[in-house]
Amino acid sequence: MTVKSGARSAGRQAASSRWLEWLARAGFAACGVNYLLIGVLAVQIGMGAGGEAADASGAMHAVVAYPGGFIALWLVAIGFAGLALWRLAEVVYGQASPNGATAVKRLASLGRAVVYLALCIGIVVFLLGVGSRRSGNNQSKDATATLMSYPGGRWLVLLIGLGVVAVGISMIVEAVRRKFTDNLHMNHMGARTRATVKVLGFVGIFARGSVFAVLGVFLVITAATFDSEKAQGLDGALRKFTLTPLGPWLLVAVALGLVTFGVYSCFEARWRKTEPG
Repeated sequence: MTVKSGARSAGRQAASSRWLEWLARAGFAACGVNYLLIGVLAVQIGMGAGGEAADASGAMHAVVAYPGGFIALWLVAIGFAGLALWRLAEVVYGQASPNGATAVKRLASLGRAVVYLALCIGIVVFLLGVGSRRSGNNQSKDATATLMSYPGGRWLVLLIGLGVVAVGISMIVEAVRRKFTDNLHMNHMGARTRATVKVLGFVGIFARGSVFAVLGVFLVITAATFDSEKAQGLDGALRKFTLTPLGPWLLVAVALGLVTFGVYSCFEARWRKTEPG
């Protein structure tokens, strides 16, 4: 065995280790808690009783209002860190799903690793008291304005917006085609659990994809109009659902979908395939 193949074998063994598996499962549970909180906050907004923004910032402020909230947030941060590390292992060794070693799948894992790492850092910054109560919408506007201030920044915002729309659409397609079941140990579940997971996955992933698509559309509009005020964070995108003919009830429906995705993520924590491809 060559040094290179030996190192790769050792790396794959580490990626398949029990500790990394549990870190990943803790991360899916953290993701579930995050979306459960955001969904509940969005339902409250739709019902006219919302206080906190329906985004990660609002979720953190809601959690720390309760005894033990800081400890819970530290656990969530650790979960997101574990999920980021597991996604990075997928970049190197491939996903556990069919054709998980393709360049597209590896790139998707890299993007998700960056997102989870950013969520982890955001929680740690909040817990250390160096963050502020600025909403996700304001942060999105500031970041977008900064990007567009550079040469070619407007086109970069446009490409990011189109990418986010594409991610949202891919989630919707994944939900409709039930492709998410490829990532789960469906054969280890009972018949009732399988049926429950299929419903939760369809509703939750469809709702999440819809929100991502709306976020991307606002970024595209921002680039097209050269107006960073058009940019929206998660909270702002959710509130835009109230401007449709269905009014607040569409927001409530989407919010309940995000709650459903949170519940589905908890099932993922138990049944997700974590072995590298």
